[in-house]
Amino acid sequence: MQFRKKILKVKNRSLDRAKLRYKGEVIETLPSLNFRVKLDDGRSVLCHLAGKLRLFKIKILPGDRVTVEMTPYDEKRGRIIYREK
Repeated sequence: MQFRKKILKVKNRSLDRAKLRYKGEVIETLPSLNFRVKLDDGRSVLCHLAGKLRLFKIKILPGDRVTVEMTPYDEKRGRIIYREK
């Protein structure tokens, strides 16, 4: 049983490293903390707010520059992890 838990932890670490980060600009706010973000490479993605930003009540408005974290599996969705100053 202990051996199986260690294998799962290693698999989760490899998935964390596979996340991609992009910079972009918020172009639209949507209900329930969702945002439409235009990335610097021209793509438009649907993003939700990360937990720490929700916890500390960081406000995101259209026009803000943000950092978006995405997985390589879904290119149309992401998570906002940082709002630039």
